Amino acid sequence: MGVYDAPQWLLSAWVRSCLGTGATASPEEIREVGTRLIERWAEPGRHFHTIKHLADVLARVDELAEETHEPEVVRLAAWYHGAIFDAANEASYANRGGEDEVASADLALEELTALGVPEKRAVRVHDLVIALRRHAPTSGDFDCAVLCDADLAVLASEPQRYKTYLRDIREEYSHLPVEDYVRARIRILTKLLQRRALFVSPLGSAWEEPARQNVGAELHRLEKELTTLEAAAAEPSDAPPAAASTAFDATASDATASEADPSHQPSPGRG
Repeated sequence: MGVYDAPQWLLSAWVRSCLGTGATASPEEIREVGTRLIERWAEPGRHFHTIKHLADVLARVDELAEETHEPEVVRLAAWYHGAIFDAANEASYANRGGEDEVASADLALEELTALGVPEKRAVRVHDLVIALRRHAPTSGDFDCAVLCDADLAVLASEPQRYKTYLRDIREEYSHLPVEDYVRARIRILTKLLQRRALFVSPLGSAWEEPARQNVGAELHRLEKELTTLEAAAAEPSDAPPAAASTAFDATASDATASEADPSHQPSPGRG
């Protein structure tokens, strides 16, 4: 999905959110910044972290909006949460994935301040974006809880959509060696399933069961895939290579890549 394939409502929604948080710039200036943001989300090399993902997260924020204190602030944080993205080796192997929350948060603070958004709200957007590094909102921070849940909502997708998500994420990190990718993904999924809850907002809790089913099924497939890869690696060099399981083609990383242990294998990017 390119810049000109963006939903017609997207830029108007950006303008409403900026004005709703107190921006004093003209609508033309606000639209110009929004257009540049959409261009960022449409950059080459993105396959999952695209305009569609942005639109999906905004839609999930809308579903949970009644639980927020400042819904427009949360929406602006959604706009910026993946604004700066790099799936190159250096970023992917840093155990935080391609989304650069720090740089994206700094961009949000700079651009929103320039648009006349009050400093307190611009800083709040900045802090919400930073919080996505851990996806662990503090108790009582309902705005952060909604943003985190909206970002992870793809885990609760219906099976065909989940399969598409996995394919797209894998394509973003296609340069990663297969075994490194599988090991990293297994570690991420295991950490996800060890959480007491994937979703922390009351309305978001409805996504818990389907998300755990998807994650559990994917983990099972990947463990089988890793067994196949290890068996192939253990065979004598003159033996024909073992056929790789097709289950790997449906694997990818998600929003908890930042929790991977940096002392282990590299972690692909977030969802």
